[in-house]
Amino acid sequence: MFTGIVEEIGIISGIKQGKNSEILTIKAKKVLEDTKIGDSIAVNGICLTVTALSSDSFTADVMHETINRSSLSKLKYGSKVNLERAMPVNGRFGGHIVSGHVDGTGTIINIKPDDNAIWYKIQANQQILKYIVEKGSITIDGISLTVAKVSETDFSISAIPHTVEQTILKEKRQGDIVNIETDILAKYIEKLLNPTQNEQSKITKEFLLEHGF
Repeated sequence: MFTGIVEEIGIISGIKQGKNSEILTIKAKKVLEDTKIGDSIAVNGICLTVTALSSDSFTADVMHETINRSSLSKLKYGSKVNLERAMPVNGRFGGHIVSGHVDGTGTIINIKPDDNAIWYKIQANQQILKYIVEKGSITIDGISLTVAKVSETDFSISAIPHTVEQTILKEKRQGDIVNIETDILAKYIEKLLNPTQNEQSKITKEFLLEHGF
C-alpha cells in the first residue's frame, strides 16, 4: 500500500523491450534506502517489484497488463518519474489509500496558473469518471490529490507549488498522458451494491442510509 506522497523523482536509465513487456532500470537515491529485492516501489503510481539493485538504481519488470492500462510504454531514456516506497507499518499516512494499481490513463487538456496554485484539467473516460467525486481523493501519476471539479468528460485538480516542484507535475504539458487511480473505497461500495448474478448481498442503499452512510 502507498499514500500518494512522492518521495523523489527518479530518472529512467534503461529500457529493455520485450514483445509485450518491458524491463525498466530507474536511477534513484532516497527510495533505495533499506530497499531489498522483492520490495514494492510505485513508479508514476504503478506498483512495481524490485528485481535488481545497484548503488544508484533499481530494476523492475513491467507486464503486458500494466503496459495496456498505463503510460509506462511512453517512457524514454531520461524520462523523469515519481517514486514512492510502500508505506511502512509505523509510517505516517500523509495522503490517502493508494494501491498502485492504476485504473487507466487520462489526458491533460488544460493547465492554468491561479495565484500560487496551478490548475490541471484532465480528460478521462466514463469508466474512470464514475468513481470521481468533487473533494474526493485521486491519484495522478502516483500523487495524492484532491478533486476540485468534475464534469461529464473531465475533472480538475489544483496543486500547490510544493507539490508541483517535488513531483513531475512541473514537467507536464497540455496533451500529456497521466496514470489515474481512483479511490478504492468507491469500487468496493459499487461491488457491494451491485453483486453479480451468482452472488447474494444484504448490503443495499437503504441499509447504508439506515446505518448512517
